[in-house]
Amino acid sequence: MNASLLAALNDAERLLVAETERAELAALDEDAAIALEARVRSARNKYVSQYRRGASARVAEKGGRGMARPENKRAAMKAEAFEEALSRVSRRVAALARQSAAQLRAERLAAAKAAKEGHGPGTRRAAPAAGRKGPTVTGEPTGDRALRSPVTEKRRASTLAESARRQVKRDSRRASAG
Repeated sequence: MNASLLAALNDAERLLVAETERAELAALDEDAAIALEARVRSARNKYVSQYRRGASARVAEKGGRGMARPENKRAAMKAEAFEEALSRVSRRVAALARQSAAQLRAERLAAAKAAKEGHGPGTRRAAPAAGRKGPTVTGEPTGDRALRSPVTEKRRASTLAESARRQVKRDSRRASAG
């Protein structure tokens, strides 16, 4: 990180930014990385809002945003430092999330494969419960899912557009008649 940005930070802020270095991030698990991301985002938001409040307060006396900006340089530098730190942490969180998603997907596929192999033609299946209450399970979608498909959505959109065109035509006739 730029030395001038680090110089604008106090000790506690420097420690927080130091936690976002590559070696420290590599040691974190997904939950710890998410918690660090929240802390860094909070600090970034704090200094961004301080910068904006300070700049907007000086606009009237300085005559413009450009003239008010140099006096608010420290808050802007802190906000930039935390923005860089946040980008590093966010990239790490995204990488960890991709890894855990791939791991979960592999586990689900393995479980599905095992279940499929376990229910082959030579194995016995469980008999349905005799006193079972509730709807029967079918392969057809039920409820709202049965009503939503690309074809029905397109038909619905077409109907809405047609109704809107009719309404516009009616409104324009009334406007020209009145």
